[in-house]
Amino acid sequence: MALTPVEIRHLSPPRAKLGGYRTAATDRLFEEIAASFEDVWRERADLADKVEQLETDLTRFRELESLLRTTLVSAEQASAQMRDQARREAELILNQAHGEAREVQRKAHAENERLEHESRKLRSQLQEALTALGGPEQAAAVERNGEPATPTSDTAAPGEERSWNGLPDTGAVPDANAA
Repeated sequence: MALTPVEIRHLSPPRAKLGGYRTAATDRLFEEIAASFEDVWRERADLADKVEQLETDLTRFRELESLLRTTLVSAEQASAQMRDQARREAELILNQAHGEAREVQRKAHAENERLEHESRKLRSQLQEALTALGGPEQAAAVERNGEPATPTSDTAAPGEERSWNGLPDTGAVPDANAA
């Protein structure tokens, strides 16, 4: 049977008719036992309160740990999703850039073909015109050099302008600074 400190204080052992016990010493002993037991009882109550507080804290920390784990998992998933999305966007941008580069290259190649065709056409027309105007030697010069031969008999005077075929340009405007 468990006794409380108050019960110990009011405990009075039965007294024997002969001899009995020494009342003062026994009462002091009971007082010391009661005081000691009272201290232990208080400590036990304090420790019980502390255990209850620690259990409450433990529950709170477990909930916090669970929340942190959930947050960490969510952050890792978000990070993986963002990384995947960035990779997909980079691939898309790269594919678009490659497509645009191919388109630019195709257009440049087509433009080059067009210009070469136009150049051949213009050379042919030039050759026909020179043949018609100046004879076969002008046409042969165009074939060899890609440019018409300039007449050697007509040397240009300083400041005199010549036309595209090397002949003096009669419609040229005189240079105002030359005078």
